[in-house]
Amino acid sequence: MDEIIQVQDQYYIMASSARLNDRVRVLKHGDTFAVFDQRGDILPIGHGEQGLYHEGTRYLSRLEFRLQDRQPFLLSSKVKEQVAVLAVNLTNPDISQGDQITLRRNALHVTRSSLLWDTACHEDIRIRNFELVPVDVKISIAFDADFADIFEVRGFHRPRRGQLLPPQVEKDSVVMAYEGLDQVVRRLRIRFTTENCTVEPRRLRYEKTIPPRGEASIHLTFSFEQNGTRSPRPTFRQALDRCNAESRVARAGDTQLSSSNANFNEWVSRSTMDLHMMITRTPFGVYPYAGVPWFSAVFGRDGIFTALQYLWINPEPARGVLSYLAATQATELIPERDAEPGKILHETRKGELATLGEIPFGRYYGTVDATPLFVVLAGAYYERTADRATIETLWPQIRRALEWIDRYGDLDGDGFVEYSRRSAKGLLNQGWKDSHDAIFHADGALAEGPIALSEVQAYVYAARQSGATLADLLGEREFAQEQRKRAESLRSRFDDQFWSEELGTYGLALDGAKRLCRVRTSNAGHALFGGIADPTRASRVGSQLLDETFFSGWGIRTVATTESRYNPMSYHNGSVWPHDNALIALGLAQYEVPKALVLKLFSALFQASIFTELHRLPELYCGFRRQPGEGPTLYPVACSPQAWASGSVFMMLQASLGLRIDGVHGKLHFVNPALPEWLGHLAIRGLRVGKGQIDLDLHRHLRDVEITVVGRKGDVQVIVTK
Repeated sequence: MDEIIQVQDQYYIMASSARLNDRVRVLKHGDTFAVFDQRGDILPIGHGEQGLYHEGTRYLSRLEFRLQDRQPFLLSSKVKEQVAVLAVNLTNPDISQGDQITLRRNALHVTRSSLLWDTACHEDIRIRNFELVPVDVKISIAFDADFADIFEVRGFHRPRRGQLLPPQVEKDSVVMAYEGLDQVVRRLRIRFTTENCTVEPRRLRYEKTIPPRGEASIHLTFSFEQNGTRSPRPTFRQALDRCNAESRVARAGDTQLSSSNANFNEWVSRSTMDLHMMITRTPFGVYPYAGVPWFSAVFGRDGIFTALQYLWINPEPARGVLSYLAATQATELIPERDAEPGKILHETRKGELATLGEIPFGRYYGTVDATPLFVVLAGAYYERTADRATIETLWPQIRRALEWIDRYGDLDGDGFVEYSRRSAKGLLNQGWKDSHDAIFHADGALAEGPIALSEVQAYVYAARQSGATLADLLGEREFAQEQRKRAESLRSRFDDQFWSEELGTYGLALDGAKRLCRVRTSNAGHALFGGIADPTRASRVGSQLLDETFFSGWGIRTVATTESRYNPMSYHNGSVWPHDNALIALGLAQYEVPKALVLKLFSALFQASIFTELHRLPELYCGFRRQPGEGPTLYPVACSPQAWASGSVFMMLQASLGLRIDGVHGKLHFVNPALPEWLGHLAIRGLRVGKGQIDLDLHRHLRDVEITVVGRKGDVQVIVTK
């Protein structure tokens, strides 16, 4: 009985099949990404996300490899860590004619190596014969292209779409094409470099007799063309060499981490690899795209948080994020894009739907928090690097962002920043929890706007403090004083109106009638991250976030189990998000609360990484209570990798160590440093501090962490405060 059945153009996995729990493999380079199954195939099964995508369009929607007319057995499948290559090992099942086995299983070894480079996917297939006699090998590779926009793949229904053109079979390639309603002809060219091939419009057949211990190979290139553009393509080996060279250059600026715990090393290594895979070169510098498959694009908030997480490891992504967001800052009122002068981008998309305006996200500004967070990142970047030249270049945009807060952010003049969408197609909720049902009252009624989120006020407070510091740096004393004055006023009003003694924490938001949403959520932890929380409240907030109503065993839930809309399977109302936990941990570390709370969070994410495939934390997982011997329950359509999930390990470590880099004065601070019990030794190498560099060994003791300088270049001071 077949494990996979086809009904029209859709594939389904039988409930009894071992493939029911198949995991996907993800590659990304630039504006191209691919989602394969473990065998390296692309099939329209599961959630339908498999495919080869470029600039918001799925070009390749089917890729199916068959050996001797059978699906081969999977031996292993992994995306390599040093360079993003999907390496798959396969072998043949028993091949029979009647009752006679004509080819015993495991006679043929197949390797499939796939990588993305320069707007193309390169695949190298090698077949080796381990029989004692020659084997007539038959291979078929079926392919198809649906040219679906990423939003169509996600379920967006269009009244009409463009026209699929007939495949064109050429001497060494097949060209599949689609003419969109945007008048762009998108082409997928499938090129092969091997003999003994028969080419059909949607299939490649290869037959060859391979001698004992002999080998045969097939090389495929899937390249994207628009309106007739075509450029020479490198070989697989050339593409691999260029990928390796690019990876070495990108990692050269990273601080290196290693430890006594092999699982932690795997988590760090996978997170580092995923971040570098997500980081994309743009005309304004590097930028970490948000996540694959649904958010492989520039997102303002996501990019800022990812840059903050990775800042102490490598500040270059932060500089790229700042430069990109400054260059795309809104300069005029455009209601259909929720754009206002000074506002920072929410997201930008490519593809047919974005070009036609069927979705508003071609360049969309419907986020209330990216603008203050932009200023926060600028301040953190300067403290980390002392890069005055970059701050001077960005200062006009930084100042305009602060002016946006006063002119457009505060919609009703009460001193709080609110949101209310202008675009009919835009996001209803515009904080990081942007689901339609994420902002609600205690009885479950949805809040009506304009809405002032608690965490946004924290970001605004931090932005004003950062803006004041940068204004002082550039000699704008009066502006700096005004920002500090407004920050302190906001802090006082925030405590008055957002604190709920009944809840024992900060409420979720103020609705349009200035009624507090008396709901216990993880948003309160962001008040610690932004520094707006009253120091006398911090311990209560932190302790509550780690109690059993919030803490699942795998992290802090977005919503406590006591609340009306709590649902552990909800996107924002009861799930666990790694980046949310990392921000809360850093917030806890900034207040005088027990470091044990931070270590509890750190350990939860670490243990979750052990249970997740490839040690890769996904965008989120379900909020069910941890059960003995079981891992976290995965959220079905979570992005994995997701940049700010990958960056969480670095912010968690920063919070545990109380690490702060003062690049201006060449000082490295550790405030109440601690390591979890599973991390006995940590080595930090190549940490840049100001104009110097330092290497450290950290050893955990029962009640202390010993910090030893093992290498130093330049004048770097290490200051430990306990």
